[in-house]
Amino acid sequence: MNPLHLLLPAVLALGPTPAEVLHAWDARRAQAWAAGDVADLRGLYTPRSAAGRADAAMLRAWQARGLRVEGLRMQLLAVRVRARTPTRLELDVTDRLADGVVAPGPEALPRDRPSRHLVTLRRVAGEWRVASVR
Repeated sequence: MNPLHLLLPAVLALGPTPAEVLHAWDARRAQAWAAGDVADLRGLYTPRSAAGRADAAMLRAWQARGLRVEGLRMQLLAVRVRARTPTRLELDVTDRLADGVVAPGPEALPRDRPSRHLVTLRRVAGEWRVASVR
């Protein structure tokens, strides 16, 4: 048995928790949405991510109506690790939209119901990026 396999759990434990990874990722997403920055938003996803294309299309649709979404905040209700390596996280996530306002306005976005997703993140250039959401 390779002794490096014994070290892997200790090495993984040194990094942020999966919930911390998601909170940081959601905060960067919220900043991109508030700024209306499609390029920054796309940079949060891997290059061929269908979820990234859909998110960018949604942001462009809001922009086309002259609107921004500020204060976007997701509430994590549950995070379960399905797989974890130093460069990949596969998470079973239950979350919901907790806050956000439409500008100009301000009009609060309606809170949504909890939804469950299988989120796969990949570590690219030292940052976690979403590869897929199912």
